[in-house]
Amino acid sequence: MSGVLHLVRPDLYASLIPTTVPLPGTIIVVSGLAELICAAGLVSGRRWAGPASAALLVAILPGNIHFALDVGRDPLADPAIVALAWLRLPLQLPLIWAALQSRAVNANGE
Repeated sequence: MSGVLHLVRPDLYASLIPTTVPLPGTIIVVSGLAELICAAGLVSGRRWAGPASAALLVAILPGNIHFALDVGRDPLADPAIVALAWLRLPLQLPLIWAALQSRAVNANGE
C-alpha cells in the first residue's frame, strides 16, 4: 500500500526527505517502486526479497528519523503525529528482522 501511495500521493512523503538531499521527487518515486518490487518478491517467495526489503528499511530509516526530529520540534504539530513519528522508529528493527527471516524461510523451502 505504501509503495502505491509513493506513486499516487508523493506529497505525503515530501516531509521525510531532508532538504539537503537532491531530487526528492525522484527519491520518493524510486523508493515507492522499490517497495512494490520488494513486496512482490516477498509474496512470490524470492530469495532476494528478504535482504532487499531489509536494505530498503535501513535506507529509509534516516528519513524517518528526520521526520521525527522535524515534527517533534514543531510547536504546532499534532501530538498524535509526533507520537507516531517516534513510535515508528523502534518498529524498524523488528521489520528488518522479519524481512531477513523471510529469506531464511525461503532458503529452507518452507
